Amino acid sequence: MKRKIGRTDKVDFPLLHLKDIDIKIDTGAYTSSIHCQEVRVEDDLLKCKFLDTEHVDYHNKEFVFDQYDVRVVKSSNGQTQVRYRILTEILLFGKIYPIFLTLSDRKEMKYPVLIGRKFLTKRFVVDISKTDLSYKLKHKSLNSNVAIDGDK
Repeated sequence: MKRKIGRTDKVDFPLLHLKDIDIKIDTGAYTSSIHCQEVRVEDDLLKCKFLDTEHVDYHNKEFVFDQYDVRVVKSSNGQTQVRYRILTEILLFGKIYPIFLTLSDRKEMKYPVLIGRKFLTKRFVVDISKTDLSYKLKHKSLNSNVAIDGDK
């Protein structure tokens, strides 16, 4: 059975050490992407700066990847772009999933991460009337653990 996910959420990317990152679910997009700038390859290493002004630890931090590939992606405005793509992990509803993210300049967009249908298919059904379902479950679990620990 597919899990219900809302139109937006806050997720963790454990391998990237990123927590509570805002995401937008977009069934119209095929691929998933993350906001970054200054993407370059040096000595076969992919380097970029992830950007999110709401997260001091995340904003303007340089990341280095030794494994990546290149994909041709059609953007929302219909233009074809060549983008680098990384494989990482996303934590949703207490479960870790592998996810491919293309690196994209999303400075004009409200959300630093867009989750497309390639990742969503066979895993989730989108309920556009809901938001932050995974984030709320995570914090409900954390709060219930605090209460249990406090009873000791």
